[in-house]
Amino acid sequence: ETASIPPIVYPLVALGIAVLVLLPRVTTAVPAPLVAIVLITALVQVTGWRMPTVGDQGELPDSLPTLLLPNVPLTLETLQVIGPFALAMALVGLLESVMTAKLVDGITDTHSSKTRESWGQGVANIVTALFGGMGGCAMIGQTMINVKASGARTRISTFLAGLFLLGLVVGAGPAVARIPMAVLVAVMIMVSVATFDWHSVAPSTLRRMPWSETIVMLVTVVVTVATHNLAYGVIAGVNTAFVVFARRVAHFSTVERVAEPDEDADGTIDTRVYRVHGELFFASSNDLVYQFDYAGDPEHVVVDLSGSHVWDASTVAALDAIEAKYAAKGKRVEIVGLDAASATRHAQLSGHLGAGH
Repeated sequence: ETASIPPIVYPLVALGIAVLVLLPRVTTAVPAPLVAIVLITALVQVTGWRMPTVGDQGELPDSLPTLLLPNVPLTLETLQVIGPFALAMALVGLLESVMTAKLVDGITDTHSSKTRESWGQGVANIVTALFGGMGGCAMIGQTMINVKASGARTRISTFLAGLFLLGLVVGAGPAVARIPMAVLVAVMIMVSVATFDWHSVAPSTLRRMPWSETIVMLVTVVVTVATHNLAYGVIAGVNTAFVVFARRVAHFSTVERVAEPDEDADGTIDTRVYRVHGELFFASSNDLVYQFDYAGDPEHVVVDLSGSHVWDASTVAALDAIEAKYAAKGKRVEIVGLDAASATRHAQLSGHLGAGH
């Protein structure tokens, strides 16, 4: 809790930030985070100041992990207990790993296979669990330190980072336990500053950005901060993006009455042709039924869907409703222009969705 933090912690955090900011301007031969950790740890040891350290967060291991099988009953009840947590970890882990990979691609001007990264992460998490470890994902903080501060450019750097960490924790556990949390806070603050895309929240950017994008960003941030759970923030953000996207795409479909329908010799109109444009799904096809003149149209009506695509059962139901409304007035509807996928979906579902549609 904040009340239990010694006042000296705050000046030490400020000192750590100063080292991280100023040292790279003098030399980059030695990573600034390493210098900050060694300097502040030595200062605390010399002065004897008492403050939270790494050792206070839990006991560090003193031996290498061993292979073991989880001692849990393989029942449906076990799956019900661990299922929600596993799903949340997988969701957040995959999103953060893909986001980190994309960030590194931009910094190093390279391209990585996101599918390959995801498979590797899943296999590694399974193997890690067999050694008593916790599941994880790409750590954006460590990655930014590795890539930007340390200049790493290959995957061997991440392997060596883990190897060095294992060696430090197991072989030099007592020394690592004495590192003050204050300097680690300073490192993470600078990592956050370096990682954050400040341009994305600049007033000039927000004025140009569509309001829908800003809403998705705000919902994700607010839910994550309020619940302290990134999984909830991600789920809320994704659902908000779905709703916003559906609302935006819903206005992309239009129904156009062809200007010159066929006429008989006496000038009467035998056929009315409507041309539908846009993607048709549950949102955009909601008002499709109301775009036709059922009473005023002639006995033969053609609905041309060559400029659109049928995505779901709701659209097929809407087309059935249009045919039913014309049939109730003794008129015949002909639907033409369906592409292969739309025609297959229409053939499978048309007439089988119930009169309520």
